Amino acid sequence: MGSTRSENHPPIDSRGTTAPRKSLPSIDDLPDSDVILFDGDCRFCQRQVRNLNRFGAGRLAFISLHDSRVLDLYPKLSHEMLMKEIYLVSPDGTYYAGAAVIRYLSRKLPRLWVLAPLMHIPYSLTLWQWCYDQIAKRRYQISGHESDPCDNGNCDVDFKKK
Repeated sequence: MGSTRSENHPPIDSRGTTAPRKSLPSIDDLPDSDVILFDGDCRFCQRQVRNLNRFGAGRLAFISLHDSRVLDLYPKLSHEMLMKEIYLVSPDGTYYAGAAVIRYLSRKLPRLWVLAPLMHIPYSLTLWQWCYDQIAKRRYQISGHESDPCDNGNCDVDFKKK
């Protein structure tokens, strides 16, 4: 991507995703791990995947939805789907989206085990997805970057259709 980036948000990999500090493990680094697909141009999203990376301790690979390989690697996912919520693809090829990602990771990552009993209450995923959607709709206000939530304007998502 040829956009200019501020010094506070240097590129973390050659595909144009941004974040301060060190880079996230890619699918090239961890080919047999769970893969998190996220909006690499959204600052709120970047912060959340950095947290997941810390919690995952080398168990997760990350790829920005803006990476040119995404649509070829994950043909079941459209750009619009990826802009609406985070996705995880497990090594066996199972897809998880939104709150189901957190639910899945609550079983896999020791630092999230505290969430597992709540996330796995029978029939509760609908409630957790609603909560996820509410946060996603307000992610710009939550991140404190409402006027400029993204590095290049790619965070414009219409959640009213949901």
